[in-house]
Amino acid sequence: MKSSARHVAVLVTVPDRRTARALAAAALEARECACAQIVSGLESHYRWKGRLEKSRELLVIFKTRRARVNALARTVSRLHPYEVPQCVVVPLSGGSADYLAWIDAGTTPAKPAAKAARIPRGKRPAGGFGILPALLCCLALAFARHAVASPVPTPLPPTWLTYHLAHPGATATGDPNAAFFWKGRYHLHYILEDKAGVTWAHVSSPDMVHWQWHPATLTPATMGHDLFSGTGFLTKDGRPAIIYHGAGSGRNQISFAEDDALEKWSKPIAVEPRGKDGKPPSMRHWDPDCWLDGDTYYAVSGGKDPHLMKSPDLGNWQYLGHLLHDGLPDLGVPRDEDISCPNMFRIGDRWMLLCLSHWLGCRYYLGDFRDGKFLPDFHARMNWMCEFNGDADLFAPESVRTPDGRRVMWAWSRVKERLKGVAIQSSIQSLPRELSLPRDGKLRIRPLRELESLRFGERTESNVAVDGGTPRRLEGIRGDALEIEIVFAPGTARRFGVAVYCDADGGHGFPIAFEPGTATLTLGETRVPLELRPGEDLVLRVFLDKNLVEVFANDRQAALAPHRYAPDHLGVALFGDAGRALAKTVKAWNVRSIYTAPGSP
Repeated sequence: MKSSARHVAVLVTVPDRRTARALAAAALEARECACAQIVSGLESHYRWKGRLEKSRELLVIFKTRRARVNALARTVSRLHPYEVPQCVVVPLSGGSADYLAWIDAGTTPAKPAAKAARIPRGKRPAGGFGILPALLCCLALAFARHAVASPVPTPLPPTWLTYHLAHPGATATGDPNAAFFWKGRYHLHYILEDKAGVTWAHVSSPDMVHWQWHPATLTPATMGHDLFSGTGFLTKDGRPAIIYHGAGSGRNQISFAEDDALEKWSKPIAVEPRGKDGKPPSMRHWDPDCWLDGDTYYAVSGGKDPHLMKSPDLGNWQYLGHLLHDGLPDLGVPRDEDISCPNMFRIGDRWMLLCLSHWLGCRYYLGDFRDGKFLPDFHARMNWMCEFNGDADLFAPESVRTPDGRRVMWAWSRVKERLKGVAIQSSIQSLPRELSLPRDGKLRIRPLRELESLRFGERTESNVAVDGGTPRRLEGIRGDALEIEIVFAPGTARRFGVAVYCDADGGHGFPIAFEPGTATLTLGETRVPLELRPGEDLVLRVFLDKNLVEVFANDRQAALAPHRYAPDHLGVALFGDAGRALAKTVKAWNVRSIYTAPGSP
């Protein structure tokens, strides 16, 4: 049969012959391919944890039509032992080399996740497979284990989040890392762990709202060790670089981007500080951060009472001792409280150290950085669940500076661990938050303004009064993907707020309440401090996304909490206990999915 541009070769690596035969038989029986060939003897050599390793795999090559790629990918995903099978699509005669792409179940590789060098037509026989170039393409990309063009299934599962960035599979995932704005796109990485080791998954976006998955090229196979947490920064010459903990190497590592898609990275260089005596200091090598201040690079190695070093060139590092100043005041946390996932940056006229404690969750310090020491004078938490269940709803943070000067942060939300039995994605990131520090020195926390592009179907109500403990349901406002903005006037109610995910009578919902007497905002059982000035309105921005509730209050506080909602409980109601409460304005919008085509409701 004559091959044409409509025909492609789909290449899948498998760990054993039994899997290879099962895939070939299933695809042929379902008529998802014209033929299949099993190639054995693939041997990969790589360095891992300082040792030379090798692995053997088999390759299954399917010849099929482009229109059948999705169906074939679903069969591969169903039978393959790996959660994210390694699949490559290669055009046969007449096709463009730009069509080379990674695929996963339910995806359409219309836009390639990786481009290859053009394959000469003479190497692709018109009447056959073109096995040699196909093999060359597969081997060239063999180490990119988790690369997918778009791993979102079709149709979306009922519990799939609507507008939070989340990893689509069940693989163990973790901290967000290395955020950049580069060549018109925002890039973010996050930890992904499976049998191949600890990798950094990679996504990018034009607006921090709509995300595209890239090939995951920062892997143990390419870097020589597992990749634990780290951050991204720009060098003096404007080149993207990452610093991270190379698990198994005993050191933190630096690597430089070698392409504008941030898919190719240089061989990592170990960070080897020296003391004044020229000898390596006694220090812990752990979650690092690096920033440029003037002409000097500074790097912190996280953990308890973290260490600081500086360098003129990212190669020669001078050890400076501990990051925190000896004159650290009492800020309500001990000096040796865990400072993991550190992220240090200027904000307003101060310095901010955004970090995580494995006991307290996400938190931050504000202070001054000078003469190689950080002297904070303020500390606050951003996670509020630890005291209740020993876990954290807001965990590892990461931030980026936008071209217009905004500081935007994410944090890993571990709510999946508190929603046992709910088929929700792993590695859920909080909504992106804009951080700012005006002259009053109080941190402002707002939802990313670009999220407003997802709004549709606005509804408004005015002067809604509630008292006597009877909830008042807001007719016409219901759903599990909503943004709600409510302005409450000061009143006499001991406790007042909004309940979401209510039944038909406005009851059995998830309460978001403010208690003026204790200056406390509550999300279900989660209690968050919030002080209002005398006569100040309470302004709530509430984001509902299936099992996740995220709330911003008066631009000064933010919190999130999980909720086991029922699909038939989608109502919204206002309430006031032991007094009267008045909602001056209520605005609500439906929120579009970021996992469907732009413009779709």
